[in-house]
Amino acid sequence: MTGKHPMFIYYFSISLAIFSSALYHFSAKSAPANINFSISLVVTYAVALGITILAAFFFPAPNGLSAELQQLNWASILMAVAIVGIEFGFLMVYRSGWNLGIAAVLVNVVASLILLPVAIFLFKDKISWVNIAGIFVCLAGLVMLNWKR
Repeated sequence: MTGKHPMFIYYFSISLAIFSSALYHFSAKSAPANINFSISLVVTYAVALGITILAAFFFPAPNGLSAELQQLNWASILMAVAIVGIEFGFLMVYRSGWNLGIAAVLVNVVASLILLPVAIFLFKDKISWVNIAGIFVCLAGLVMLNWKR
């Protein structure tokens, strides 16, 4: 990490992600059941675009907009596809009756398990035996979450 306040950014960034994820799931579960998925997401993305444009004033591109746009690659397009898939997926998950806490945990744990080989082999992330034990705890947690009462 570089910059003047690396510890602040370290904790602020994870706190923002956690809070935003919780807010996201609360909002998705609270969306009206009879609204069209596409219309709901058009409004969502319009508001998100406005917030993002506003944020650009607080975090200006150091080399100018043109230089920043030239640095983009396929990842931005793929992330857009993934975001739409997540949005549609969770709107359908909650409309179909999934429990708020279970659906969010299930999706995040399974997605993390899918990403584990990618992290290790493509990004060369290291995992320890403690991490491996944590994976088994997560798997046990999934079984417990889905255990019929």
